[in-house]
Amino acid sequence: MKLRIKGDSLRLRVSRSELARLLQGDRIEETAHFAAAPEARLTYALESAIDSAPVRVEYGSRGLTVILSEEQLGIWGLEKEVGVYSTLDIGGDRSLEVIVEKDFSCLDREGEENDDTFRNPHEGVAC
Repeated sequence: MKLRIKGDSLRLRVSRSELARLLQGDRIEETAHFAAAPEARLTYALESAIDSAPVRVEYGSRGLTVILSEEQLGIWGLEKEVGVYSTLDIGGDRSLEVIVEKDFSCLDREGEENDDTFRNPHEGVAC
């Protein structure tokens, strides 16, 4: 799983096998280490829950979790669905944009970079 943070937006890109695990009820988790100290890390995760909100974010000490409702996960798990796009009110006249997408193969790279990705819908299309 890949994480991109830019301002008040989060984007998670999920591989084919990670989505399969998520659909089976597993939690997908990655940790980025920034120094040798055990507390110098950020753990980010994606999971589903029985929930009334389609998308929720929990933030705590050295970690964040994006939670999709089981209904939202079921919709996103369909082959034709690319992603889940949500804007969450975080108070103080601010919002957090949350994007969870399937990780498509890169058109300009081959090999390991494209392992376990989804077929890019633009593959084979002439510019």
